[in-house]
Amino acid sequence: METVEMNSVSLKRPRSEDDVANADEIKRQKILEKSKTGNDSGQSIETVTQQPEDTKNEIIPNEESEEQEEEELEDSDEEGDPESFADMMKHGLTESDVGITKFVSSHKGFSGILKERYSDFVVHEIGKDGRVSHLDDFSVPVDDEDPSEETFTVLSDEDKQRLEELQLFKNKETSVAIEVIEDTKEKRTVIHQAVKSLFPGLETKTEDRDGKKYIIAYHTAGKKALANPRKHSWPKSRGSYCHFVLYKENKDTMDAINVLSKFLRVKPNIFSYMGTKDKRAITVQEIAVLRITAQRLAHLNKCLMNFKLGNFSYKNHPLKLGELQGNHFTVVLRNITGTDDQIEQAMHSLREIGFINYYGMQRFGTTAVPTYQIGRAILQNNWNEVMDLILKPRPGAEKGYLVKCREEWAKTKDPAAALKKLPVKRCVEGQLLRGLLKYGMKNIISAFGIIPRNNRLMYIHSYQSYVWNNMVSKRIEEYGLRAVPGDLILKGATAVHIEEGDVDNYTIHDVVMPLPGFDVIYPKHKIGEAYKEMLVADDLDINNMRHKIRDYSLSGAYRKIIIRPQNVNWEVVAYDDPKIPLFTTDLDKLEGKPLPVLPTDGKFRALKMEFSLPPSTYATMAIREVLKMDTSIKNQTQLNTTWLR
Repeated sequence: METVEMNSVSLKRPRSEDDVANADEIKRQKILEKSKTGNDSGQSIETVTQQPEDTKNEIIPNEESEEQEEEELEDSDEEGDPESFADMMKHGLTESDVGITKFVSSHKGFSGILKERYSDFVVHEIGKDGRVSHLDDFSVPVDDEDPSEETFTVLSDEDKQRLEELQLFKNKETSVAIEVIEDTKEKRTVIHQAVKSLFPGLETKTEDRDGKKYIIAYHTAGKKALANPRKHSWPKSRGSYCHFVLYKENKDTMDAINVLSKFLRVKPNIFSYMGTKDKRAITVQEIAVLRITAQRLAHLNKCLMNFKLGNFSYKNHPLKLGELQGNHFTVVLRNITGTDDQIEQAMHSLREIGFINYYGMQRFGTTAVPTYQIGRAILQNNWNEVMDLILKPRPGAEKGYLVKCREEWAKTKDPAAALKKLPVKRCVEGQLLRGLLKYGMKNIISAFGIIPRNNRLMYIHSYQSYVWNNMVSKRIEEYGLRAVPGDLILKGATAVHIEEGDVDNYTIHDVVMPLPGFDVIYPKHKIGEAYKEMLVADDLDINNMRHKIRDYSLSGAYRKIIIRPQNVNWEVVAYDDPKIPLFTTDLDKLEGKPLPVLPTDGKFRALKMEFSLPPSTYATMAIREVLKMDTSIKNQTQLNTTWLR
């Protein structure tokens, strides 16, 4: 999985009297708002429909009638004031709950605010060729076979609505007739082109009715036509896939693709990408789409909010999940308290030593029921426990409708009654309840199978991550930051043990640790035994990680325990206004926006840092190492609320 998720909360230490005295009222108000919003990145596995590990790159389309209402409900803020949110988050996880306990650096930690503005966190994807994705060109490749600009305006909104309903089989009509008002051959040709290009799966013909010309749109290939854009309309000389750079603000990748597919009136599964990017950030990544012209895509720039598409090209291949070198991050930590020496020590350590490659907090959910507990119950084949953990009432911060759904479930154990309390049916709870309604309470395995595969696997991957974090902390506590005999290193794709005579040939940066599974080996020192003991305590057998349901059999994998970021740079800047941007984005540069002039001696200081990370590493953990802070929402919310009292 490729991960660039980040917590959207302030990273702060309890303030000294001097710190509080120096705090500006605007800053207080900002943090007050942060405490209110809490976790707005959609990181809990139990309230999303897709996760990054879907190797099919497919987003299940939602029912149109529910989608808008569900999006509004999911975006609404129900947490209330910061005090009550902090009280609720007392039930959440801290880093130590998931095995994150060690640091590698010796500097003294300091505080700063991460993601005070989502524009303080920018991610640029690094392709497999090492090229960093940038949006720097809006031009469209010249193609004589592209439709005219009139194609996009010739149909009325009413025509488009009727054609979309026909395309999606939403009514009983078998065709749609569009009257040609100004009847010329050229006008009819443009309408034919518009229908075929904007509504894949529809064919057209011209008919005379009562002395008037009509363009008749109809289906020719049944429902499969919608998922498979018509091949015969695409020039053979042009690559089948249009690759483009997607620049997005405050939207996650899969939400963005759902929006694009809705505007283009196509299924989301014709899009492909190398990795998903965080919501609360500005991100730049490459996307490929099957047989949609650059011209159509560029036209979306006129009507989309928080998206820009550019750098178009045609190629003969889609993109594959995981086919990237990593991501380049540009991060601003505002209102930092560290001295220049502390900051220099922290950043030099990050560049020279790196950070522990822990799985970040977002891997484990944000509520009182961690995702790894559900994963453990799946591996134990304890399906009643799986159902109970997902559906039972839980303390902590949750949407009001989920609370009501859980209460109804606890009271009645009636899937239909609980489902009625749940307006958002796309969440895991809704999917499981629908499964129980369909298969019955005695067939929980099939009911659970209704949940998309990648979501189900995220639970057991969360358990693997939980074990890995704990074992790495034990490994560093036991042996420190050096390679020792019995450690594992990779030779190609094969893990081998470090022998006594070879130990001087390796450093801590070579050492890997296994995620538990049936196809891995374990260290030949105390930590190997610690793996077994941890799984025995969880009623699991480390020597039998195959599950009777194949999907839940864990083969395991290896992961480096220390990551040293590349291209590390940093700068401390002063500023007065918390709202001003502190660097220019790709879009700013395209639009010619200058960087605001910053004061030499402002009220606040910010640390601007850049670094590149490989896939499947968490930028949160790199920033944790710099600040020496617990990155859990629970801890940060409590600290912020304490400071505001």
